[in-house]
Amino acid sequence: MMDTNSTGRPIVVGVDGSPSSILALQRAQQLATALSTTVDAIHVWQYQPYMDTGYVVEVEPAKNAGKVLAEATAAAFGTDLPAGLKQVARQGSAAKVLRDASQNAEILVVGSRGHGGFVGLLLGSVSSQCAEHAHCPVLVVHSRDHLQPGHHRGDSIASSLSTTWAGPKNSR
Repeated sequence: MMDTNSTGRPIVVGVDGSPSSILALQRAQQLATALSTTVDAIHVWQYQPYMDTGYVVEVEPAKNAGKVLAEATAAAFGTDLPAGLKQVARQGSAAKVLRDASQNAEILVVGSRGHGGFVGLLLGSVSSQCAEHAHCPVLVVHSRDHLQPGHHRGDSIASSLSTTWAGPKNSR
């Protein structure tokens, strides 16, 4: 049963192609279905310092961004993309772009760890900045929450979402 009290604001999800961002994309779609709204999948790219060295380099980050989004949505949903899924590529700082997008979002969903940074951290710099500075609620999806392909279809959000947050693990 669909909720007819939708705010019209999308679920915004940061996608960098990492396993946790693919899980975040799946979770975002679960939330969107439960809240009768859509998903805006946002991939953020930046020109790297070596791109301005004066050397001719065949790197097209804007074109590559579309490829990352296509591969991530295919990994999350296969060929059956959800209705209303919007794929957006933007240039800039990932944390700033996602924070700005959160101004008009119902919720912001991010993976706990992306492709950059230090291995072993519980929370990456982008997800940490989003959790602290977003203009809407933020769901951080940890990669230990495994979803099997197709798991998102027909499952109740209550049974498939777990509450996780970066913090100390329970001692045993």
